[in-house]
Amino acid sequence: MIVKRAGRLVVLAAVPAVCLTLGLSGPALAEGGKAYQIDLAQLNASGSNGTVMLSLKGNQLTVQIESKGMVPGQPSAQHLHGSTKGHDFKCPDATDDTDGDGVLSNTEATHDYGDINISLTTAGDTKATSGLAVDRMPVADKQGKISYKRTITVGQDVVDHIKDLHVVQHGIDRNKNKKYDFEGAGKSELDPKLPQEATAPTNCGEVKGAAVGSIPVGGIETGGGSSQHASAPVTVRDGAAITVLALVAGAVAVTRKRAVAVPVRRGNTGGGA
Repeated sequence: MIVKRAGRLVVLAAVPAVCLTLGLSGPALAEGGKAYQIDLAQLNASGSNGTVMLSLKGNQLTVQIESKGMVPGQPSAQHLHGSTKGHDFKCPDATDDTDGDGVLSNTEATHDYGDINISLTTAGDTKATSGLAVDRMPVADKQGKISYKRTITVGQDVVDHIKDLHVVQHGIDRNKNKKYDFEGAGKSELDPKLPQEATAPTNCGEVKGAAVGSIPVGGIETGGGSSQHASAPVTVRDGAAITVLALVAGAVAVTRKRAVAVPVRRGNTGGGA
């Protein structure tokens, strides 16, 4: 069962409370930019959720994520998905499980949330081609929590269409044994050598105001147009660097033309392969 929950509107007056909740000081949300909060909602009955904040100052995008309910000790691929060309995408729901097997696969979900725009790696490049660079993706701690923060230089297309992008994290534990394996959900549709648990999306969140672009056309860009997981822009005064609180849902977005490998974790260990 895939559960979606409506996002909540964040107004300027709520910013100090948000900073306190996520352990940020007031000055961290700096002056001279805009901040967008995203609520991450579970997919695949994963129990995962969290908060993301995307902050822009010029072409510097800061992403900060606090999420929980992830698979302990396992890497979680995470990305900003969507389009910077005016196409509309959204987070998927239970109706996207087209084969009716009870697991929303990455291929099924990509129809709604689109391709990777930015890979939210911990180091190195953030290109779409690094979408499965699990050795550079965050690893959940023993409690299944992920804390992530990074500032990325982005193009003007991202600046102009930041509200059309959203966060996805990947990796589920269907049989609750705290690792990715074949017993939980069988083989991945991307590669039969991989477990479905390693590539399936675990959560997703949208910036409020997304899906206001042109009608999607062609290829992978056939997503819908309603915004479900929310956050409103918060304008802050000019000054220091902007912190982005992001619960980057995350993880493994794939094109239908290419399958890539994700290392299978055999035990409750940290780090990516």
